[in-house]
Amino acid sequence: MSPSPARHLLRLSLLLALVALCADSASAQAPPDDIRKSIERAVKSGAVSKTVCSGAPWCNPGSVSRFYQMRKYEPAWTRDGTPLPVADTLARTLKSADAEGLRPKDYHIEGIEAALGENRQILARNEKPDAGKIIALEFLLSDAYLVYAAHLLNGRVNPETLHADEWTIYPSRFNLARHLQKALEAGDLEGSLQGLMPAHPGYGRLKTALLVYRALAERGGWPAVAGGGKLEKGMKSERVPALRARLKVTGEMLAAINGANDLFDEAVEEAVKRFQQSHGLFADGIVGARTLKALNVTASSRVRQIELNLERWRWLPQNLGNPYILVNIAGYGLEVVEDEAPVLTMKIVVGTAYQKTPVFSGKMTYIEMNPYWNVPHSIATEETLGKIRKDPKAFFAKENMRVFRAGQNGEAVDPATIDWSTLSANSFPYRLRQEPGPRNPLGHIKFMFPNKHSVYLHDTSDPQLFDRERRGFSHGCIRIEKPLEMADFVMRGSREWSRKKIEAVLKTTETTVAYLPRPIPVHILYFTAWGNGDGTVHFLEDIYRRDERLDRALQPKTKPAGASKP
Repeated sequence: MSPSPARHLLRLSLLLALVALCADSASAQAPPDDIRKSIERAVKSGAVSKTVCSGAPWCNPGSVSRFYQMRKYEPAWTRDGTPLPVADTLARTLKSADAEGLRPKDYHIEGIEAALGENRQILARNEKPDAGKIIALEFLLSDAYLVYAAHLLNGRVNPETLHADEWTIYPSRFNLARHLQKALEAGDLEGSLQGLMPAHPGYGRLKTALLVYRALAERGGWPAVAGGGKLEKGMKSERVPALRARLKVTGEMLAAINGANDLFDEAVEEAVKRFQQSHGLFADGIVGARTLKALNVTASSRVRQIELNLERWRWLPQNLGNPYILVNIAGYGLEVVEDEAPVLTMKIVVGTAYQKTPVFSGKMTYIEMNPYWNVPHSIATEETLGKIRKDPKAFFAKENMRVFRAGQNGEAVDPATIDWSTLSANSFPYRLRQEPGPRNPLGHIKFMFPNKHSVYLHDTSDPQLFDRERRGFSHGCIRIEKPLEMADFVMRGSREWSRKKIEAVLKTTETTVAYLPRPIPVHILYFTAWGNGDGTVHFLEDIYRRDERLDRALQPKTKPAGASKP
């Protein structure tokens, strides 16, 4: 539990006294040069950690110390013991951190405002401020800027630590102490922080959605729709008025539309369809169990969902490329983005909850037409081996599959010579390869962006899966709905590979590699909330339960002095 404001201010007062001792016990009203020397002594004595980390969920005493070393210990936020206007600017900026889905109280705002208020009272009485308190204020302001800046740049938590092997997008490297120094020199503190925020339109749309849904939550949200079986067009029910009211709050149903209040008419059906489309549900206009569950998620829960996804945006590189391919695992969707606008969208199939598709970035460099499928060892032993044992001859004839000795260049082996009953996961010295053809699960094309996960985009031999509402069926790779359109786009500009030539190769069974005219960034991400350019906000099911883990990681924690997160 985080400390109360009163306890926090009491602790801060004790720390101010400690810093005063470190600053200069000879004079509480030290001249400017003594202030500089006092800052130096406080930095070298470890008073920075004691001041900024006590009771704080995040702090960065190392960067604060480097910042003052860079300045040769000159004060940054005060002059002659009096806070400069830039100190008030930072306090005002920190108070607006909630617009980014962040918490102002995480950035010493209570202590800073208390210290600035006390300083105003001292000046009003024409007294000189206490040197130790001024130095403590210096450290609090510097730490607040540096921690807030780190959170804007890379987020509050490390996704690799949170998601282990499921995340391999690396944070931006940036000298924030130098960035602060340049901001003070240029007199543009607010601009320096805004420049660290994600510049992606998706981030800005979610910020707008956050304002809207916070306002809805403050007004009480929306009415719950009671259970009791499905609702569909033509039905009359005492539950329909609540459904109408619920859909009017979030705009799926226009407030001006009226009708028999208890009748599930065409207007209600169309509103339900709009709701389903923006919540990743099959848009049939029927309120079944999954639609009812989504309708009854509270407004405050949706606010938190938006805040979690703003955090995910902060984990990404500032520059995603142009064009780039963005895969949203939770949304079962892919879009190709060029000049900040989607130019190609499609459905996808992703990994199951047990074989999750990882989050990472890569660069697509080539496509492979009529690909072989080298069956992963785990699939070969855990799934395929049992099928082979039932009737090896029939299996290999039907699946158009070959057997090789283990290893990249292992020689071919006649499957009829193998006693399949003796093999197991721990004793399987073979590699299975499915030849190109209609039963090959990779379909006709795979799109390669080399990565440690061995994940790629590919066509599929089961296109009917794209009609499913939930599409978590793969072993981790991503099956795409429109492989030919994707190939046409990524090979755009190639002198050799026209769409006509690609189609001609696909009519054969010859495995052919074609290199892209230029690499294209691919970002495989996980968003459970995002905003469209038309103002629609989409909320999706947390299929891998990553929202829960992120929410727990972001809960405020008190930390011992000297600890540091950013």
